Amino acid sequence: MKKITFNNEKIGLTREELAIFSKLNSPEKIQTFVSAIPHNFEPDGDSCMSVREVLATHRAHCIEGAMVAALAFWIHGERPLLMDLVAGKGDFDHVVTLFKRDGCWGAISKGNHAYTRYRDPVYRTLRELAMSYFNEYYDTNGVKTLREYSLPFDIRKYKPEVWITGTGAWAIAEDIGSVRHFALLRPHQAHSLRDIEDVEKRAAEITVINV
Repeated sequence: MKKITFNNEKIGLTREELAIFSKLNSPEKIQTFVSAIPHNFEPDGDSCMSVREVLATHRAHCIEGAMVAALAFWIHGERPLLMDLVAGKGDFDHVVTLFKRDGCWGAISKGNHAYTRYRDPVYRTLRELAMSYFNEYYDTNGVKTLREYSLPFDIRKYKPEVWITGTGAWAIAEDIGSVRHFALLRPHQAHSLRDIEDVEKRAAEITVINV
């Protein structure tokens, strides 16, 4: 795998910030670090914090955690890639960080529920990876809602102040929606999905509180 250049002179991380990321040299370590950040429940309203803000406030939700993971991969020579998972009306979208091992895709994920978690790099296509989230991706009524996934979104093209060192990273949240997306289901399939069972609903009540 060809290494991608990371030049901190252009990025502007502090010595302390760089020291944190220097230790995150594997997907497993990156996921452990991201999972340990307390969940951002946005008590002050909608947020999309930059990586620096996440480190300072020590909290993150899905896309905020995804950008932290993306930066870790970039520092260690891999492309900072995000993938958008789009839910149907009434449910929340999700964003994961992509990585590849031996030709297969995996994902780093910051989620509040048990099903929106890490994925081992065993999926041959992005669709396979996206579908691994499908069955347990449902709303409060038990309706399965995952509908689309995006192509990899390489965020190296953005200036560091847009998502790493500045205030807010809304441009990333807005622009990921314009990346090409693909439907996971045909229309008739979406209309014939079976709702989840009660045992699955009870399992869905397991959420992150302090982590």
